[in-house]
Amino acid sequence: MGLTWSDRRLLSSCIVIVYTTQDDKEVRHKGVEQFFKTGSKVKIQPKHADRLKLQLAALDNAKSEKDMNAPGWRLHPLHGDLEGHWSVDVSGNWRLTFKIPR
Repeated sequence: MGLTWSDRRLLSSCIVIVYTTQDDKEVRHKGVEQFFKTGSKVKIQPKHADRLKLQLAALDNAKSEKDMNAPGWRLHPLHGDLEGHWSVDVSGNWRLTFKIPR
């Protein structure tokens, strides 16, 4: 059974961060952007903070997708409309998706 159009829209709305160039980062989720810049947990689920902090720090320093392959993060490539993007597990069905440019 494949994903319906509404399922795909829901998944694409969970995209948290996309790297556009090595020095310029576009963050689609304003709560995650605020957490990354200031540490404020106001617009994220506080239970995700510890893991998300590690993942964002790793992503900030990553030179390639393989730098995000930590145990338990389930690094995997995305397909379809999000081909070229990668994903790691945050918690449950929450994912941090990203793209590191070449």
